[in-house]
Amino acid sequence: MSASPARLRLAANVRRQRKVLGLSQEELGDRAGIHRTYIGEIEREGANVTVDHMQKLADALEVDVSRLLSAD
Repeated sequence: MSASPARLRLAANVRRQRKVLGLSQEELGDRAGIHRTYIGEIEREGANVTVDHMQKLADALEVDVSRLLSAD
């Protein structure tokens, strides 16, 4: 079963913004209070991320939560 379009966008946007900030997955996890292996799972499109985790990621990545699901 393939990942949903929203999950694909989330994974790409998290990975892109993490790299813009020069963060490792471990550093992002520390900032967000999320384990680094879960960050990896998100970026590999394997995690069904809750709204609460999306907010933590957005805060850690210094973007609005809506940006994580943006298609651009």
